[in-house]
Amino acid sequence: MRTLIAAGLAVVLLAGCSGPGQEDAPSAPPLVSVSQTPSETPSETPSVTPSSGSKVADTLCVRMDATLVQSTLAVPVANIQPETPPVDFGLPTYDVCQLTLSTAPNGPVLKVETSVLLATKATLAATQKAYAATKKEPAKPVLLGEGGYGTSTFVVFLLDGKLYKIAGPKATLAKYVVLGQEAIRQVPGLPAADLLITRQDCERGSSAAEKVMGGPAEARRDGETLVGDPVCGWVSTTSVLYTSVRRTTQAKALMVPIRKAATSQPIPLGDEGYVDTATGRTTIRVGDDKLVDLVPLPARAINPDLMTQFALAMAPLYTR
Repeated sequence: MRTLIAAGLAVVLLAGCSGPGQEDAPSAPPLVSVSQTPSETPSETPSVTPSSGSKVADTLCVRMDATLVQSTLAVPVANIQPETPPVDFGLPTYDVCQLTLSTAPNGPVLKVETSVLLATKATLAATQKAYAATKKEPAKPVLLGEGGYGTSTFVVFLLDGKLYKIAGPKATLAKYVVLGQEAIRQVPGLPAADLLITRQDCERGSSAAEKVMGGPAEARRDGETLVGDPVCGWVSTTSVLYTSVRRTTQAKALMVPIRKAATSQPIPLGDEGYVDTATGRTTIRVGDDKLVDLVPLPARAINPDLMTQFALAMAPLYTR
């Protein structure tokens, strides 16, 4: 049972902050605190989208208070998306659940993410540094769990050895802190996800994946996209390798800049395929509407022969 940590709505807004340690103290507003006692009112479980007939796993999305989500983000609904979304591959990699926030198709969603592997304060600092490098909306520190940061569209925080990320439509940082508080209230007793979530048809790439990563995976995250294409993922603390599919009518057009890039090396797979020798990313076009991505993280120069061998191992899963 994890310790229940319910940090109050308390945000330190540091103007001009773009990463850890970059603080402009004179402009920081006073710290504002509210009660840290969790609400005694039972949370209202978000409703399942009516079209689903499948059992929904016990996730933070299931547990979070639907009424709170609706009122905080000023949205008409907060419904559980019964289909499991693809994993958010990266450093770190996150398991994802979603709440749909609109009755319209392809409307906004709230993503609630939990790191697959254990995380530390160093992990949190590294993610904040990586976010600062994107030059997007500057992140500001938040008092959630054991520390975190956020913007008007997300918060990330550390709690009991895991990183949590809550992201959705544009609102305010304070509103995302409210959602972070609600997630913290619901964490105790949440079942831990298995480290190894695999598909048999992804095993064809495991040996080649280990060579690309430079060591064995600590976790596996295989699944499928929301339209049913296979997703295969090998995850460790320092390296990630995954395969997925993009369905787009612009497949041919999207291959043009890849084909022309000076760092692209062609491979004989699909209708055309290329390894980017600068990043390791490999892209294969299958027909006019399908792009297969094989992505090592962090992006780096990788022996193209290793990525080619991995692509050869995985190609039958996507090109048959």
